Amino acid sequence: MRSENTTPHTSSITRAEREKLNQHKAAIIWITGLSGSGKSTLAYALEQRLYQMGCRTFVLDGDNMRQGLCGDLGFSEEDRKENIRRVGETAKLFYEAGLIVIAAFISPKKEERDRVRALVPAGDFIEVYCECPLEICEQRDPKGLYKKARLGKIKNFTGLSAPYEAPVLMEISINSVELNVSASVENLIEFLFPFGR
Repeated sequence: MRSENTTPHTSSITRAEREKLNQHKAAIIWITGLSGSGKSTLAYALEQRLYQMGCRTFVLDGDNMRQGLCGDLGFSEEDRKENIRRVGETAKLFYEAGLIVIAAFISPKKEERDRVRALVPAGDFIEVYCECPLEICEQRDPKGLYKKARLGKIKNFTGLSAPYEAPVLMEISINSVELNVSASVENLIEFLFPFGR
């Protein structure tokens, strides 16, 4: 999708130069999972850990994005698709700035996650499956959304009345039932920096 009668401009500063300044590679860490699986908690804890390590990061979170850039979108299938498209393009901009972008989104469709993956070079999109059974997510229900969905107040709710395509070939899976937040973050750090930093 491109706007007509526009001409893109290219910065004289490359991503590689920005990465050199930052002293780390840029990446998009895409955390997917059901509502209540712990995506946002994991994203912000990972951001804190990376910040302590001297990395330049930014978190894109589903609820936050829908307060502004995606605030005009509903939850129809078409709007969800557009939500992920906008988030993907935003993540790409931060990535080109040399940052480690951490995106926490249900992003229920494999096709949409793969579309974001295709925006950056191979290896720079890291799909993290925040694995948690539906029944546990519903027990947690931190925002009361499952309860509202069960009462019919929320339509097209992922995991109940709308499908969720769990990743099969993701880069790393984090089981948020078996691992606490600290252990989950350390698993991700070991994956991101296998030889240390």
